[in-house]
Amino acid sequence: MPFMHQELVNDRIQTFHREAEEYRLVSRLRRVQRARRDVQRANDRLRRALLSQG
Repeated sequence: MPFMHQELVNDRIQTFHREAEEYRLVSRLRRVQRARRDVQRANDRLRRALLSQG
């Protein structure tokens, strides 16, 4: 019985690690998407500024 309990504990720990890694990946992806949107907005502002000078 102790062995089975230890297996369950180990399985739960692995699940926690997997979920934590998924959370980190999602967080990283959201940061990248936000950065891309910010860059796109900056490019749009720059393009409008350059066009208005011409």
